[in-house]
Amino acid sequence: MTIQEAAQRSGLSAHTLRYYERIGLIHSVGRNSSGHRDYAEEDLQWLEFLTKLRTTGMPIADMCRYAELRRMGQHTADERREMLELHRERVSARIAQLSQDLKVLDYKIDNYRRGQLA
Repeated sequence: MTIQEAAQRSGLSAHTLRYYERIGLIHSVGRNSSGHRDYAEEDLQWLEFLTKLRTTGMPIADMCRYAELRRMGQHTADERREMLELHRERVSARIAQLSQDLKVLDYKIDNYRRGQLA
């Protein structure tokens, strides 16, 4: 599929796809007979995973390291798992903090509803 089709299906812009390729987050995408990028279904699956990592706050540098390890092969599986476990801990801590922040907001909203502006 073309870069425009990949962009539409992934929810990322064509500019972002080119950037991801340039910094090594995605491998060099194959080219069709016209020399245009030709994305495969597995590329979209990888892009979906990258989007999840980014949405959960993984820094681009860590994502690049993960991608590099992935390209190196199965012998890096333990290191990749450890990276994901560490990231999961950070996401969990962020969720816990957001839950506490949400409680404070709910408390303030309840005060406003009861007319106790403070």
